[in-house]
Amino acid sequence: MSRVLPTLAKTQAPLASATAQRRLLDQVPVARRFDQTLADADLFPLTTGPIEVLQLNLGKRCNQTCAHCHVDAGPDRAEVMPRAVLEASLAFLERSGIPTVDITGGAPELHPDFRELVIRAAGLGRRVMHRCNLTAILLPNYADIPALLADHTVEVVASLPYFQARETDQQRGAGVFEESLEGLRRLNRLGYGRGGELVLNLVTNPVGTFLPGDQRALEARWKQQMLARYGIVFDRLFTITNMPISRFLDFLEQHGRTEEYLARLVAAFNPAAAAGVMCHTTLSVGWDGALYDCDFNQMLELPVTGPAGTIFEAAREALEGRSIVTGPHCYGCTAGAGSSCGGAIA
Repeated sequence: MSRVLPTLAKTQAPLASATAQRRLLDQVPVARRFDQTLADADLFPLTTGPIEVLQLNLGKRCNQTCAHCHVDAGPDRAEVMPRAVLEASLAFLERSGIPTVDITGGAPELHPDFRELVIRAAGLGRRVMHRCNLTAILLPNYADIPALLADHTVEVVASLPYFQARETDQQRGAGVFEESLEGLRRLNRLGYGRGGELVLNLVTNPVGTFLPGDQRALEARWKQQMLARYGIVFDRLFTITNMPISRFLDFLEQHGRTEEYLARLVAAFNPAAAAGVMCHTTLSVGWDGALYDCDFNQMLELPVTGPAGTIFEAAREALEGRSIVTGPHCYGCTAGAGSSCGGAIA
C-alpha cells in the first residue's frame, strides 16, 4: 500500500512554511552566493528566452507522501487548481502558441478536471506531458486514465526511485514498488515505452544525499534490469537531483546534513548545466494561478519578476526576456550534469 504518512503541512512542521525554508537556506553558510557563482561564470543575470513549456501544477493532492517530495504533496492536502485558473491557463496556451504543456502536481490525475484538460490541450495540437507517480492510475476511480493518455498520445513521465523494491519503498512506502510495476505494465500493454509515438520516460532521483550518476550509463543499466527482472520497457531515463526544499530539506535538517549537502552542490557547480537550466524556456503556473520561473521556485513562493503576476494577466511577449529569480536552492539544478524536469542538462 502507498505511504500514508502526514505531510509537513498536516503536522504544522516549521518547514511547511516557504518563508521558513527560504530563511533557512539563506542562513546556511556556503562558499559563494549563487548569483556570484553565475557572475564568475559570465552567466549573470539569468534571463528567459522563448517560452517553450507551460508547466501546470494542478495542486498538492496526492495518494503518496514521498520522503523526498519538494511539493509536500499527500492525501491530506486540499489545494487543487480552481476551474477559473484552469480555463485561464488553457486560454493562455491557445493564444500564446507555446508548443508544450507539462501537467504536474501532486498526482495531477486526481484533479477533477484532469481528463478535460488533457483532451482540450491535445485538441489544440500541443505536445502534452503527464507526470505520473504510477500508483494513482491504479485507483478505481482513475483506472481509465492510461487509455485516455494513449488515445491522445500524451507523453508519460513516470517517477520511480529505483529498479528494486527496497530503495523505492524506503522513499515511497511499503508496497509502492510492486504497485509501480503494475502501473508500468498497464502502460506497456497500451503500447507505451516501445519506441513508438506513445512515449514513456522514467525519472529517478537518488535515495540519499548524493548526486545522480551518469544518466546515459544509468539508462542502459535500467533498461537491461527492468526488462530482465520484470519484462518492462521504457524509452528514456531522466536523472534528477534531490532539491533542498520542503520534505527533503526537513530530512536534511533532522539528520544535521543541510550544510554538508549544500556544500556538495556548490562544489559540483557546472557552468554548462547553468547555461541550460529549464527556467530559460519554462513558465510554471501554480495551482492558484500565480506564475513562477520553475516548479521549485513555486514551492518556495518566489514569483516571476515583472507586472504579470498571475495567469490571468499573462502575455507571452512580456514574460520572455525577464530576469530569473534565483537562490541557494538553484545549486541543485546546476550541480554535476545538471538537473531539470527533463533530466540531466550537460
